[in-house]
Formats: sequence, C-alpha cells, structure tokens
Amino acid sequence: MSITARLVLLAALGVIPVILYPGAVSIAVWLALLVAGCVVDLVLAASPRAIGLQRKLPETVRLTEETTSTLTVRNHARRTFRGWIREGWQPSAGAQNPVHHLSIPAGEGRNLQVRLVPRRRGDLSVHHVTIRSAGPLGLAARQVTIPMPGTLRVLPPFHSKRLLPSKLRRLRELDGRAAVQIRGAGTEFDSLRDYVRGDDVRSIDWRASARRRDTVVRTWRPERDRRVVIVLDTSRTSAARIEDEPRLDTGIESSLLLSVLAQRGGDRVDFLAFDRRPRARVESAAKGNMLASLVSAMAPLESELIEADFSRIPSQVRSISAHRSLVVLLTALDSGAVEEGLLPMLPSLTAQHVVVVASVRDPHLDELRSQRGTAAETYRAAAAERALLDRAAIKERLRQLGAEVVDEPPHELPSKLADVYIRLKATGRL
Repeated sequence: MSITARLVLLAALGVIPVILYPGAVSIAVWLALLVAGCVVDLVLAASPRAIGLQRKLPETVRLTEETTSTLTVRNHARRTFRGWIREGWQPSAGAQNPVHHLSIPAGEGRNLQVRLVPRRRGDLSVHHVTIRSAGPLGLAARQVTIPMPGTLRVLPPFHSKRLLPSKLRRLRELDGRAAVQIRGAGTEFDSLRDYVRGDDVRSIDWRASARRRDTVVRTWRPERDRRVVIVLDTSRTSAARIEDEPRLDTGIESSLLLSVLAQRGGDRVDFLAFDRRPRARVESAAKGNMLASLVSAMAPLESELIEADFSRIPSQVRSISAHRSLVVLLTALDSGAVEEGLLPMLPSLTAQHVVVVASVRDPHLDELRSQRGTAAETYRAAAAERALLDRAAIKERLRQLGAEVVDEPPHELPSKLADVYIRLKATGRL
C-alpha cells in the first residue's frame, strides 16, 4: 500500500487528527477523503471485463499424479491491470496455487500455471475465474466472476500394474514356451502319444490306434481366444470404504489387472459396470486399445445408492457372449443382498459359464474379533465373529452352486483374482 493510502486510512481511523493535528480536522473530513480516494481508485482501476482469458487443460491425468492448468491472461484495457486472479476449482482437484497476484501493462499478457494434485477419481470441474482489479492506491477494487467451465478426467491409478510382469511370466508357461499338456474336453488338440495306465479312455484316438496297431491317445492344450466377461457391481454396497478405499475402486483395480492379463494371454475381454442398468461397457478391442478404453470408461464411475438387480445379469452376459465364457462378478458378499439376489441367479450362469465371484474382505473384522479386553470389545468381537461366520456360509453356498470364490483384503484382491484366472487356464477349465 502506498504512503498516501496509508495516511488516508489512518486519518479515517482518527489516528492522524489526534497525533498530528489534534482538534484541527474533524473525522468527517477524513472520511470524506477516504471515500474520495476509493472513488479515484475505482476510476483508475483497469476494467476486469477487459481481461481476456484462455485456459489450456490436459484431457486426462492418473490419480495421485500432478498436472498443470495453464491460464493465459491478456490485458485489453488501456490501463495497467493490478490485482488478483483466482481459478474456481472444486476442492478434490487439489489446486495448490489457485490465486495469483500480478500486474499486467496494457496490451500485454501473462501465463498463469495452477498445479493440480487430484484427490479422487472421476471428472473434476472448474466453473469460473474471478478477477479482482485494484486501483493504484490499493483502497478499492473492481471484481467480476466470469463463467469459464473446464473438466479434467482423473483416471484410475492402476497400482497393481507392477504385478503384471510376474503374472505374464506364469501365463507364458501355458502358451507353449514351457508347454503344459492337458487331457480332457474343452481344449485344443495338440498331439498324439502312446496310451499309459490312468489315461481317460475317452481320449483314445481309435483311428490312429488302428493305423499304428497300438493304443494312442490325444493330448490337449488350453484354448486361446476364449471369452472373459468382467461384471463390476456399482450398486450401494460398492460405496462402502474398506481400508480408506471404496469397494468400487478396489473392483476397478482388480478389473484392470485381470483385463490386461487376459488380453495379453490371447483371450477376448469384455467389461460391464452394472447395478440396475449398464453404467459402462467396453467390448473386446484390438490389442493396445483395451487398457485406454477401460480406464476411460471406468474413470467417471460412481456408486449408485440403489440395490443391484442380479436377475438381469444373465441376459446382459448373453448379450455379450453366447458361448461358454469366464464370467467374473465383482460384488459384495453382504448376506442380505447375496441371499435375495445373487444366489437365486447363480445357477443360470454356472450352467453355461465358468463363474468367479470376487469380493473385498474387511481385515478390520479379524482385528475386532481378537480384542476382548473389555465388555465393549467383547460385544464388538462377537459381532465381528458373527459377520465372518455369515460370510463363510455364503462362500460355501456359492461354491456348492459351482462358482469359484475370491474373498481377499483390498491390497490382495487384484493379485489373487489374477492367480485364479491363471489356475483355471492351466487346468483347462477355460
């Protein structure tokens, strides 16, 4: 603030009349001077509406990564602009420096960079830019808020990508580099060999045996180009936070790892986010495009506060694949929702497909049931024990209906689900 402005402000507060000129000038005179100074400031301040704005924003960024929003500011007024410019980002965008103080001579421009560290996945928005133009005395300013919408899509972080090399090495052992021969139905023919005790008689090739005058059997290997259908539950149960992460985000992480692994293993992968209607769908794409399509479709997904309609899942799967496929259903194993919706629907899926039900287990329940020092802790331990017993009963019923069950903590679920896929592929069940 200039010396003149400070004197006027002190005069308005009655300090100068008492110290310098006691009783000489009334407070009313000094207030009049202050008002006059404010009016002059407003007249001499550059018009904020004469400031031109242009924003340059990246289309996407991964969660936990940093990016920059660049705002180009040009002063089209005939006076120097002195003031502040603020970008109105929503809090979860993590704007580190949204307010900039600057001085721009007439006809010149500046580039302002706002550092963004997003705190959540999805579409993050900026709605407006606020411009405050101050006068040369710094007593008053003119302000205007200009609508200037922009959107930044924050993609899933895909932390489990670090597990991909080790999973792919195990998968390559099934693709012929370290060939594993498997006998049984539902696989591709590989070669003929002599019959040994214990071989399935159904694998005997009678024509080849007649030609050789010895008993030979066919050997098989896992088929390539099988169908993997991943169904992610986006109903109300996916909103629960386990280890400070929503179930939905853990399901997204598991879906990404399994999708990339299956695609690189030669299978066709389809993704469906569903509760009562499809929220996102990604069909089998050419190699190299699958991951980009998946993260783009998963980024805006949010938990819907409604019950899932499991009865519609078989028809949704049939619309994707009419042939035998691996169907992976990522949902919660809450007793009420599972007993009323998932269990009655499951037989229609397992009759045609190989079904895997994957769920996030809360490790806090194991901690609660081991703490019994006080009466309150004992009651909590009993409740946790009851919840775990109910969960175990549901898993057993799912297995009796023919489904594989993966029930792991958030940080282990992606890896364990990928291991189940590799095991099913190795045993020829796909």
